[in-house]
Amino acid sequence: MRVQNKSIIVTGAGSGIGEGIARRLAAEGGRVLVNDINAQAGQRVATDIRAAGGEAVFFQADVTKSKDVEAMVQEAVQRFGRLDVVVNNAGWTHRNRPMLEVSEEDFDKVYAINVKSIYLSAIHAVPALRKAGVAVSSTSPPRQGCGRAPG
Repeated sequence: MRVQNKSIIVTGAGSGIGEGIARRLAAEGGRVLVNDINAQAGQRVATDIRAAGGEAVFFQADVTKSKDVEAMVQEAVQRFGRLDVVVNNAGWTHRNRPMLEVSEEDFDKVYAINVKSIYLSAIHAVPALRKAGVAVSSTSPPRQGCGRAPG
């Protein structure tokens, strides 16, 4: 079991792919913090995981809000003693329609849930991951100086 006793946050785990990820990780021995904005759905998943013999807790958080993401990370560390993995699964899209029919409000919601949430997760989770000894890397080369080319 590759995730045995690992502390794992799964965002958007109240249904769909996130629910499947949370269930599988718990079945493999992970200690899962089930996150969703929908409390009823998230609680159901966490309860079902525990009923199947897994370890899971539910934490309601809006992944587009910095304070919510910070509190979610703190909850995982408090409950499980550390944070080993974050699965940024939460996502949303508008109904299928031409771009010119997508409202600015819907665009902002798509961007916040699908992009900003990953940024917020990194900001708040990376310090906890590093503290747990998890290697955190980037595809970008290390920056030197102020980013200008030498010479």
